[in-house]
Amino acid sequence: MQRKNIVFLGKSIDNYIAGKNGELEWLDMIPNPDQLDMGYYDLMDEVDALVMGKNTFETVLGFDMEWPYKKHVFVLSNSLKGIPENLTGKVTLIKGDEKEVLDIIHNKGYHNLYIDGGKVVQNFLRQDLIDELRLTTIPIVLGDGIPLFDVLPKSLEFEHVKTDLFYNQIVQSHYKRKR
Repeated sequence: MQRKNIVFLGKSIDNYIAGKNGELEWLDMIPNPDQLDMGYYDLMDEVDALVMGKNTFETVLGFDMEWPYKKHVFVLSNSLKGIPENLTGKVTLIKGDEKEVLDIIHNKGYHNLYIDGGKVVQNFLRQDLIDELRLTTIPIVLGDGIPLFDVLPKSLEFEHVKTDLFYNQIVQSHYKRKR
């Protein structure tokens, strides 16, 4: 069975995925009058579930909107004790190292995963568990914040698949891991 772990993130020119206090407003700084999804719906058609960390989960819970995911969400956390009652059956808390977590998720029948959140993405990269990077660059230099990348034990080589340009300002590049 084919398995794939995909990162789909917005980032600043200087590779931050959030401001130093978790700010995300800058992700919407370029008007989107046509309400382009910029590949998000195609991604969601491609994946079976999402994997995110506690901070990303809590950020999403803080948005003034209904739960945005139709796919099952696995939240990696050693400290969360439960999830809101309205998310029962939609969200599963899970703990363990990245390889153990993937084994558990795969054994539940989920094989193509959207990996989301700063530390989670960094940890999956550190374990060489990311198969694709789909990175959308917003034309801003934040100067500080939550970085997309961290120190890795070895270099990871990716091949460029394609790059799309939205509104002549937002650049989205898609890379696949060379194995």
